[in-house]
Amino acid sequence: MKLVLLGTTGYHPNEQRHTPCMLLPECGVMFDAGTAMFRAARFLATPTLDLFLTHAHLDHIIGLTYLFSVVRQYPLERIRVFGEADKLAAIDEHLFSEHIFPVRPPMEFCKLEAGESVEVMDGGRVSHFPLRHVGGAVGYRVDWPDRSMAYVTDTTADPEADYVEQIRGVDLLVHECYFPDGHEDWAAKTGHSCTTPVAQVARTAKVGRLVIVHVDPVVAEADPIGLDVARQVFSNTELGRDLQEFLF
Repeated sequence: MKLVLLGTTGYHPNEQRHTPCMLLPECGVMFDAGTAMFRAARFLATPTLDLFLTHAHLDHIIGLTYLFSVVRQYPLERIRVFGEADKLAAIDEHLFSEHIFPVRPPMEFCKLEAGESVEVMDGGRVSHFPLRHVGGAVGYRVDWPDRSMAYVTDTTADPEADYVEQIRGVDLLVHECYFPDGHEDWAAKTGHSCTTPVAQVARTAKVGRLVIVHVDPVVAEADPIGLDVARQVFSNTELGRDLQEFLF
């Protein structure tokens, strides 16, 4: 299975990174619809797309308005957008207001139901679980017969958090890390994570591999989170970058 990181920063894009958008081309699954959505057409490989939103903050949904460009380049037979009911309602009312973006792209909104999972192409099943974040968010886990992955963003990492059990044993964990260590006050205030707790989550959950995304766009350094610090806790850690591909 291949994962393409279309966008790996949060809040706003910078010269190197766009906001969150992760694509599994072989099964037509996407997580979040940030500013990196415009890149999707070159990687799509299925006739349908199932897009799973973590929440409705602008850096994760603005790419829904880019879908016209995507389907013009790569026609899709069906686009399903999954999310919590209140988040989908807010997107419908506000993002697609007649005063903001009056023409709705060809997509179907699908409400996530508590305790239910969604079957996707290639034998996968997507489940979701709540995350602590301002306004609320969910994380996702995808299980196939022979592999698994999880996507967790916009939450404050804690190895004792409830979501750790939901991601236990996945082959690949894609997890946000907006701040390096030393900014715990800002992490708690904004609902984001620092480096060491993210690595501790990966170690506690006994995942196979950790890929860090949703980093601070203001920090221009090649390593904005202290990768060595993370690797001291969980050695199989990588810092994701835009257009990077991972096989798992």
